[in-house]
Amino acid sequence: MSIAVGQNAPDFALKTKTPEGPATVKLADYRGKNVILLFFPMAFTGVCTNELCSVSGGLEMYSSLNAQVFGISVDSPFTLEVFAQKNNINFPLLSDFNKEVSTQYGALYGNFVPGVWDLQGVSKRSAFVIDGNGVVRYAEVLENAGELPNFSKVEETLKSLA
Repeated sequence: MSIAVGQNAPDFALKTKTPEGPATVKLADYRGKNVILLFFPMAFTGVCTNELCSVSGGLEMYSSLNAQVFGISVDSPFTLEVFAQKNNINFPLLSDFNKEVSTQYGALYGNFVPGVWDLQGVSKRSAFVIDGNGVVRYAEVLENAGELPNFSKVEETLKSLA
């Protein structure tokens, strides 16, 4: 079951790895600021790399709309750190290694690309916009990992919150 628009966003505390060492990111620490959560299947895959690099390149626009962007996958914090460095991704990538947050948000595949990869428990490509009060204002969970979220609607939602 996915989180719906108008619901309170489930809080979380996820790990990230920075050059300075491990860090914990808590959604609750971003109250008062809009938050974009981008769940993605796996680091170093073509569609994920294109999506996150594109968002990274447009980060100034999101910042101007009082938004903090986070990428979330079930990859390890170490994998995400290398992925971010190699691709110049300049926003935090959070590890949901235990698959708890992806499950809470309804963003977890039971079987990723059945018959081809057959990987259990990979994050679904998804986008959520959470306002400064912790309420979900936009939610999109994609079944097809080859598709991208509607970033025009993400931007439109953020502008409506300004």
